[in-house]
Amino acid sequence: MANTKQAKKRALQADKRRDHNASLRSTVRTYIKKVVLAIESGNKEAAKAAYAAAVPVIDRIADKDQIHKNKAARHKSRLSAQIKAMA
Repeated sequence: MANTKQAKKRALQADKRRDHNASLRSTVRTYIKKVVLAIESGNKEAAKAAYAAAVPVIDRIADKDQIHKNKAARHKSRLSAQIKAMA
């Protein structure tokens, strides 16, 4: 446990930052799930719309280093390929 005033403040800041970062990661997962659900439903237009909404969110989180840029690119690539593969 933190003993000094500085250590207590840093612990509070770390908790606050961790909560915020978890919220950002959760947002990305939610957008990805929306695209996956649209793909599974078979509605290509809905899937394209969900993908278009998800891409800027994924990029923004990658720019903030919450997820690695390659992971963001991998998600976008796989979702795009699944949408293109729809009949």
